[in-house]
Amino acid sequence: MTLGERLALPLLRRLDPETAHGLALRALGAGLGQRAPAGRYPRLATSLAGMALANPLGLAAGFDKNATVVGPLVDAGFGFVEVGAATPLPQPGSPRPRLFRLAEDRAAINRFGFNNDGAEAIAARLARRPKRGIVGLNLGANKTSTDRAADFARVLASAGPHVDFATVNVSSPNTERLRDLQGAAALAALLDGVMAANARLARPVPVFLKIAPDLADPDLADLAAVALASGISGIIATNTTLARDGLASRDAGETGGLSGRPLFHRSTAVLARLSELTEGRLPLVGVGGIDSAEAAYAKLRAGASALQLYTALVYGGLALVPEILAGLDALLARDGFATVSDAVGSGRDDWLAAYAALASSAG
Repeated sequence: MTLGERLALPLLRRLDPETAHGLALRALGAGLGQRAPAGRYPRLATSLAGMALANPLGLAAGFDKNATVVGPLVDAGFGFVEVGAATPLPQPGSPRPRLFRLAEDRAAINRFGFNNDGAEAIAARLARRPKRGIVGLNLGANKTSTDRAADFARVLASAGPHVDFATVNVSSPNTERLRDLQGAAALAALLDGVMAANARLARPVPVFLKIAPDLADPDLADLAAVALASGISGIIATNTTLARDGLASRDAGETGGLSGRPLFHRSTAVLARLSELTEGRLPLVGVGGIDSAEAAYAKLRAGASALQLYTALVYGGLALVPEILAGLDALLARDGFATVSDAVGSGRDDWLAAYAALASSAG
C-alpha cells in the first residue's frame, strides 16, 4: 500500500461512503492511483471466453459506473475491468443515502438503483479510453422502461463497439422486478435480443450473464439450461444478496443488496453448483466476498475461470490487488499447479456439499 493510500483510507472511511467513493474516483482521475504490472506472474496468465488475461482478477461493475477512470484502473493491476451498469437513458437512481458500510462485517449494502450518465455518454468515454487492458460494460435497464428486455440490447448496440465484453445484469435487487427477468422464458427472450444486437456489431463481443445468489435450485438449473442454449460466453456468479444472516453492523437492516465477506460462502457454493450444471461448457466468473488470496483461490477451486472483486477495496484499497495476486501465485505454486487454469474446479466437491446444505436449509 502506498503512503498516500495508507493515509487516505482512514480519512475516507470517516465520510459518507458515497462521498468517499466519489473522492476516490477523483483521486484516480488525477493520477494518484497505484501502478502495478498486471502480468507480473506468468503462472496467473489465463484466458476467458477467448480474451487473453494477464491474470484472472478483475474489477466488478459498480466501482466505475460512468467509465471515468478506466485507464487508472487498468493500470492498478487488474486482469480485466468492468464498468457500468449503463442504462439507455441517464437516471439518478435511488435517493441518498443509498450506500452503507458494514465495517464489523467487512461488507456493504447498496440500493443505488442503476444511477448512471446513460449509454450515450458512457459509450463516448469508452471510445476515448486508452487502448490497453480488457474492459467490459455491464448492461442495465431503465427503471421507467416499458420494455426492459430491449434496454439491454440498446445499450450493447450503443457501447458494444468500444468494449471487449458485455454483461447482462438481470440480478440487481435495486430495480423493481428486474430479477423477474431471470425466469427461464423471460431470460431466453432477453438473451435472444441481446445476442441479435451483438451479431449486428462489426466486432461481436463475448456476452456474460450476471446472476443473483438467492435463486432456488430448480430456478438455478433452469437458468443454466437457458444460458447454455443462448450462445452467451459465460456466467458471472454472483451479484449481491438479499439475505442478512449473521450480521453484526448497525446498518444490517438497510434495504438493498449485501456484498462483501458475508456473501462469500453463499456465492461460492452457487458457483460450484453452476459449474456442475454447465459441465465445463461455459466459463464462470466468481465474485462475492473476495478479500484475500485464500478467498480468490477458493473461488477458482470451486469452478471459477476468472474472478472479480469490489467491496473489499473499501477496506483494503487498490493495494489489495497486487497483494491478492502475489498470494494467489504462491498458493498455486504450493499445490503444484503450473497455471491458474489447472486449479479451476479442483475443490468443487467440497463446495457442492456446502451448496447442498444451503439448499436443504432453504427448503
